[in-house]
Parts: sequence; structure tokens; C-alpha cells
Amino acid sequence: MVSLNPVRILKQEADEEKAEVARLSSFVGAMAIGDLVKSTLGPKGMDKILWGVGRNEGVVEVTNDGATILRAVGVDNPAAKVLVEMSRVQDDEVGDGTTSVTVLASELIREAERLVDMRIHPQTIIAGYRKATEIARKALEDAAIDHSTDPAKFREDLMNIARTTLSSKILSQHKDFFSNLAVEAVLRLKGSGNLDAIQIIKIQGGHLEDSFLDQGFLLNKKPGMHQPKRVENAKILIANTPMDTDKIKVFGSRVKVDNVAKVAEIELAEKEKMKEKVDMICKHDMNVFINRQLIYNYPEQLFADRGVMAIEHADFDGIERLALVTGGEIVSTFGNPELVKIGKCDLIEQIQIGEETLLKFSGVPLGEACSVVLRGATEQIIGEADRSLHDALCVLTSTVKEPRTVYGGGCSEMVMAEAISKEAAKTPGKESHAMESFAAALRQLPSIIAENGGYDSAQLVSELKALHALGKNTQGLDMYQGQVGDMVELGITESYSVKRQVVIQAAEAAEMILRVDDILKAAPRKREQDRSHC
Repeated sequence: MVSLNPVRILKQEADEEKAEVARLSSFVGAMAIGDLVKSTLGPKGMDKILWGVGRNEGVVEVTNDGATILRAVGVDNPAAKVLVEMSRVQDDEVGDGTTSVTVLASELIREAERLVDMRIHPQTIIAGYRKATEIARKALEDAAIDHSTDPAKFREDLMNIARTTLSSKILSQHKDFFSNLAVEAVLRLKGSGNLDAIQIIKIQGGHLEDSFLDQGFLLNKKPGMHQPKRVENAKILIANTPMDTDKIKVFGSRVKVDNVAKVAEIELAEKEKMKEKVDMICKHDMNVFINRQLIYNYPEQLFADRGVMAIEHADFDGIERLALVTGGEIVSTFGNPELVKIGKCDLIEQIQIGEETLLKFSGVPLGEACSVVLRGATEQIIGEADRSLHDALCVLTSTVKEPRTVYGGGCSEMVMAEAISKEAAKTPGKESHAMESFAAALRQLPSIIAENGGYDSAQLVSELKALHALGKNTQGLDMYQGQVGDMVELGITESYSVKRQVVIQAAEAAEMILRVDDILKAAPRKREQDRSHC
């Protein structure tokens, strides 16, 4: 006789959510993530305080950067993790738009939930979303402007993009100052887009407008005792090698001696070994030695006797960037001096910034290298200024590579939504509902931006919709006056590549979550108690 009881095929602690329950769980997780970051969107967006626990106990960050917030928030919902990962990819790809992409994806999911309640199949919704994405991409491409052939106009575009990017950050009060600083730094790269050549140094004290761009490379280190503090025509050997004399290098080795004289002999042997190493280093054609690891007193004294500037403990990020800008290479062995590339620069000198003493490398071979020194009252302010400036630099470098620009302030979203709505009116079948929903999700972005400023979002968005329907395609939100304005006059410009990435990634993430109809949670691996003899 066959039992009618349900057969369990999963392990005891494994879990499964099916059909509507799985779909609802995914939708709720994605919408919760969107609701978490939507209040940070736009120039009037609010900040979040991230308070560390565990290993980061007591660490406080104040930020409105979507990727930073989502990276810090531990999420347990699989759909929410998809959105967190998507914002991280957006940050890596183009540097900005991390909040926009998360909010748009969550609004697409919200619209999809409404369509599913109307008994429209997820695959039909996905087909409609795909058509809408293609129309949106085409409309955005048609609305894009390219001034790359006119250097003056292109620089003004870059300034406007930097201002628009920084207007939603902590630097919004000084956006003209920092926009100019970011554009200067990016134009020095001469189109290479290599952000490693731009070093950002954070020094507490002063206020934000005390920050400056320095041509050359700054290293937050000091030379050793009794060594030259200024070197002209510097030839730099960059190394990652142990320069300590009080360790025997065989791991776990033990040395037994029967009197103190033997200890002195071991110390003397170690000193001789170190002296030979310093001699090998000095055989290279160099007068500055920079090491990733510590340099102890004895080798430091040997370098001082030979008139060599020796700098210890230059962190790995520092020496990698230094190798890049001086044209040298990082070495660990010194037996073949003729094979080693020595870095060069015209002058190394000490400079004072606030209470910090730094080494300045002037006249480096990589002419585009520069350092941005950020000043600020607290660690949190400087940290957020660093994130804001990094976003602006990333957006500007992607604009230099893809010079097309589009108008901001919700203008681009309304252009795309209008194009989708027109096409949806001509599309038969249920897919047209999905396309209309995609347009509605796009219109939610300017609505949320207006809400965050405390304005009447329904009134402003309906005005925008009417103007765009009349063909006024440059109208957007003026968030400082709380009204609809012309984006050309206001100079609110965004990078085409950032906006395109936001639409494509949000649509793909929403499609992935929509496809889910089953969530399987694997059983945790049990720890077996070890009963073996010690």
C-alpha cells in the first residue's frame, strides 16, 4: 500500500520555498533594499551613519554612497544580495550611480509584483521589460550629446558632470572648487584613464577648501636618521626585502650556545650578512632606497654613511604606485644590478602639510601623476570627501573614454519613459503592460529625488511628463528652486555611460529576480566531534 504522506527528499535542516512564497520572498527582499537607500538619492538626499561591530567595533562612517551603505549592511535575503552585488559592480564599472541602479531595480520589482497580481506570467513581464530596455537604450543614445571635438565645450561638460556628481555628496557646498580639482587631475591623465596615477592623501585639520592638487607624487614617510633630506636627480631603487638583523631566517630554528661570546659571534655574523646585503644594494646605480618592509638601525646607519636616502615601511599600495610613476620596478633580490629598472625623478624633498611631514617627488617620468591632498575637520568628513571625489574621478575618466553626455535632473529618465510609453501604445498583448510598468519605474526616480527635497513630487513629475509629451526634451527638476527647469541653462549634465549602465544593470537584475520560482537553502555542514586521542 502506498503512503500518501509527503516524501521529504531534502536533509533535515535544509529548507525550500516554492512558487508564490519564493517569489514573494524575493520581491520583498529586493524592495526592502531599495527602500533602505532611496532616501539618499539626489542633491537633497540624506546621509546614513554606519556603525561598526565585531572586528570594526566603534568605527563610524557617515555616507550617502549607495555601494558603501550596501557593502556594510549584512543581508540574509538572496534577492537582496543580488542588488547589493549589482551596486558593487556599478561602483567598479563606472564609479557612480550605485544608488540609482539599486532604486531603479527595486522599483522594477515593485511594478512586476503588481503585474504578477494581475495574473500576468513572469516570462511575459520579462519579454516586455526586454523590449522596454532596448527602447530606453535607443532613446538615451539619441538624446546623448558629443562635444569631444571642441576642447572648451568638452571641458565645460566635464565640469558640469563633476558638479552634478558632487551635488549629492558632502562636497556639494564646495562643488565648484572640487569639480575644478577633479577635472584638472583627470585631464592630466591625457585620456589614459589610469586612476592609479592620481593619489589621494587624507590629512586631518583645516577645512575642506584647504585641499589642493599637487603635481608630482607624495609619500607619507620620512627618511632615516642622518640621511639626506633632499636629493636632486634621484635614482630610486624600490624593494620589498627584509632589512632586519635580529631574526634568524629559518622558521622554528633554535640555537643553543654555551657562553655569551658565542651569542656575540652570531650577532656579528648577522651584521656581516646585512653589511653584504647593503653592499649589494649600493652596487646599483641609485641614491635613494625605498623598502616595503622595515629597515633596522644598523642598515639605516650603513645607508647614511654612504649618503643614500633610505625610506622604510612604504606600504604596498605606496610602492606600487611609486614604481608606476617613477618608471622603476619592485625588486626582492640584488644579485643582477644590470637587469633592474631604476626609477627616476628630478627632486625629492620634505614638505610640511598641517602637522604631517611628507616626501614630495617632483619631475617624475609619468607626467600625468599627481596627488590630491584632502583636508577636513574629522576622519568621517575626510573619508566621505575621499569617496565623493573618487566617484567624481571615476565618472570623469569614463566620460573621457566615452565622451557623450546626457541631461540630469530626471530629464533622461523622462525621455526614456516617454519613448517607452509611445511604443507600448502600439504594442498588442500583455507585454504592453510590462512596458508601461518599466516607464512608470523610470518616472519614479525623479519622483523620489523630488520627495527627498521635501517638494510635491506628484505635481513636479506630472508637469515634467506634460512638457516631455510636448517635445521639450531638456526639462528636468531644479532641486534648488523646487520647480521644473531647463537642464541646458542649469548645466545639469551626466555621463551617458553611467546612465546607460544604470538602466541595463537594473533591468538585468530585475529579470534575474523575476525568473525565480524556488529558493533552496542548503543544510549547514555539521561539525563532527573529534574523539581521537591527543
